[in-house]
This record gives sequence, C-alpha cells and structure tokens, in this order.
Amino acid sequence: MPPPAASVGPSCGLCGASAIVHWQRRLTDAEFAAHLEWETGRRERALALTDPQAPPPDFGPLPLPQGCTTTVFACAAHAIALDAAAQIHAKDCTAPSTSDLPGCNCTPEPPQPDPEPDTPDGSVVLPPGWTTRG
Repeated sequence: MPPPAASVGPSCGLCGASAIVHWQRRLTDAEFAAHLEWETGRRERALALTDPQAPPPDFGPLPLPQGCTTTVFACAAHAIALDAAAQIHAKDCTAPSTSDLPGCNCTPEPPQPDPEPDTPDGSVVLPPGWTTRG
C-alpha cells in the first residue's frame, strides 16, 4: 500500500491536518516587529535598485499594527463558530485552542460598515471609456 498523499495547502495550526476553515487575527508584537523589519528591508532594497535620475518611489507610510492581520487555519475538528470566523480576532486570541472551541478567549473586532457608495444614489462611477452591460 502506498503512503498517504502529502497534504497540499494550509494545515491546521493545532494538529497539522488539512485546513478547511480560516479566520483572521491581528499580528502579535513579535510578528508585527518581524513584518515591519521585512517591509523596511524591502523598501531599502527597492531604493538601492532605482535609477538615480528617476524620482524616488513613493512607498507611502509604514504599516501600523491595526492594519495588519494573519490568517489562522484549522481543520473541521478545531474550527471556531462561523460568526466568529467572519471577524478579526485579537493578537492574543487562543483559537483554535480545544479548551475554548467553538469559541475563543477574545472579543473579536466588530464588523466594519459597508463603504459609502460613490454617488448619492448608490450607482458606481466608471472610468472614462468603460461601459456597463445592459
């Protein structure tokens, strides 16, 4: 009998089985520091490769902790509730800890409101030359 096929794709953060669900949580302080270090290095490498006669690239501001998340993967046995998975969890969230399932130890962030429409009537403004199918 051949050995079982290796898992392809993400695996459960608790048991290593193939993941079938995921949710988001904020980066821990150590994860954010590593991310910030990586982003700073990326910008420095890009600047070193730019043409000195061209304007320097505009990278925008460095990321902030409140704008960074990571994906948490879980198998069916270690999944949290669907409503909780739809929200962003705290950086110290215990999910998928078996002692807290199907929940977690944090209060997830409230869902973000839908963005305001581009126009008062809710229609979308298309760029010049674009048309809608009608």
